[in-house]
Amino acid sequence: MKPMRTLLLLLLLGAAACSDEKKETPPIEPWPETGMEDATYINNGEIQLGVDMNRGGAVFHFSEVGTKRNLLNHCDEGRFMQQSYYGEADGSIWNTQPWVWNPIQGGGWQGQKAEVTEQQVEQSSLRVTTIPVHWAAGTPVTECRMIESISLEGRIAHIRYSFSNRGTGARDHPATHQEVPAVFVDWDLKNYVFYDGDKPWTGGELKSEVPGRLDLTGRNEERSRTEHWAAYVDDTGWGIGVYTPGTELSTTYRFGSGPGGPMSGACSYFAPIRTFAVTEGLAFTYDVYMMIGTVEELRAAFYDLHEKRYSE
Repeated sequence: MKPMRTLLLLLLLGAAACSDEKKETPPIEPWPETGMEDATYINNGEIQLGVDMNRGGAVFHFSEVGTKRNLLNHCDEGRFMQQSYYGEADGSIWNTQPWVWNPIQGGGWQGQKAEVTEQQVEQSSLRVTTIPVHWAAGTPVTECRMIESISLEGRIAHIRYSFSNRGTGARDHPATHQEVPAVFVDWDLKNYVFYDGDKPWTGGELKSEVPGRLDLTGRNEERSRTEHWAAYVDDTGWGIGVYTPGTELSTTYRFGSGPGGPMSGACSYFAPIRTFAVTEGLAFTYDVYMMIGTVEELRAAFYDLHEKRYSE
């Protein structure tokens, strides 16, 4: 090859490389929630998740780039998406009601805050260790630790929750329903969508129901989810879905009459439920996958996760 032609080729290749560099999409700036600008956010350009380090690192924010709308509710320390466990009756009182041993990630019902003891935060992942607080008593449950590891993978937030009851003062508690995890979402998402048939993962017909209001009925409603996922969506079929492998039963309610929004007293709630005892020495870990989209998009994504999980 002649020197002049070689030089021309190099110049052309350099110009093409510069052109490619200029075409790179700049990273999307985070969109902090109004009033929560100082909270901790992770973002991958498609979805954003926020945790409140002043309240145990509990997940208070989940949104997608298209709307930038937070679909979770964090009105008080008991809301969020968070870990919560139950044990024996211990003489504690919540809002005049006799309560039980109940360490939760966010804090106590009178505003006590759970302490984050360790945190590691990257652009699209984080890990938080928390000393939980007794929901009714408002005191630190020092014998327990909660760990929350989160990674954003495309449109899905993968959360691995871990809980241990191994510290000084740890004791055995009776078996009971446990929230894995507690999920509080925007009141405007009223339709609870799930599959409870006997042929899961085959595309069978879904159910859509509006759970009763706890403030009117005074009770939760249990529903079976044989595909281990459910979603709260609006009347267009768009909203938030949560897949919890290995957990079929769920408990649900709605509270209040609106308006919606992340700080509203009104909310829609559900929790996947497992029944087990918190015993001395317990170490318990489980996975949660959360996504925003239409019911069809949510189901397709959770089907893919199910197939990958059980084909490995």
